[in-house]
Amino acid sequence: LGQKTVQERYANLFDMYHEITGENAYEAPMRIFPAVHYTMGGLWVDYHLMSNLPGLFVLGEANFSDHGANRLGASALMQGLADGYFVIPYTLGDYLSQQKPSGPRKAAETEAFWAATEDVQNRVRKLLEVKGGRPVSEFHRQLGKILWDHCGMSRTGKGLEQGIAKIQALRKEFWEDVNVPGSGEDLNQSLERAGRVADFLELGELMCRDALEREESCGCHFREEHQTPEGECARRDGDFAHAAAWEFQGENKAEIRHVEPMVYEEVRLATRSYK
Repeated sequence: LGQKTVQERYANLFDMYHEITGENAYEAPMRIFPAVHYTMGGLWVDYHLMSNLPGLFVLGEANFSDHGANRLGASALMQGLADGYFVIPYTLGDYLSQQKPSGPRKAAETEAFWAATEDVQNRVRKLLEVKGGRPVSEFHRQLGKILWDHCGMSRTGKGLEQGIAKIQALRKEFWEDVNVPGSGEDLNQSLERAGRVADFLELGELMCRDALEREESCGCHFREEHQTPEGECARRDGDFAHAAAWEFQGENKAEIRHVEPMVYEEVRLATRSYK
């Protein structure tokens, strides 16, 4: 393109790079640091963006998304815009127009409601009663470091096993020494953050377990033991062409791994190559 054209389009970016590194990117290659895209799932929705629960609509990246689990920033923005501007204004109104007025909800009278309420209250009380000496943010940072080191861009079976052990130890420390100021009677962002980190500890271990189970390299999951001589992903479609979902069984109980085979009739599975 030539330096003049690049300057016209990306001068601000190149100037920022020069301020940070002291190097001229027009003359020397930029230093690129590899990083992980954020990985997430999402709730199943139909073409109207309604979940399997009638009346519960799920928008943007909270649903399964058009872009899979390995998300990119621009795609994330597009997903929210598409759902919010072009789909839900029509589908939600259509759904509501077909509903008949009803009386007060009976949820508070059901056994499931009271069981869920009691579980939440017990969890909140448990978090507040720890009264340890370490802030929630410290546990959050430690968990992030463990996942970066052991379940990041490049993974090994041994590293994943180490990550699982470290997360289990960190979770034990969390429930023994976390400090959550305030009460559970008012808006308490510290309590909300503590609840999220408690969930992250469970999810982080599950991510490591799932990566350990999948003995192949595919997509954003790269196992060093499973690569071609050229360093590309070595897929094992005969063994792992399936979607796996883990069912939570309760605290200190092993999860159940459910498998659903993925059958492709029109598309041939292949390894993505950037060469």
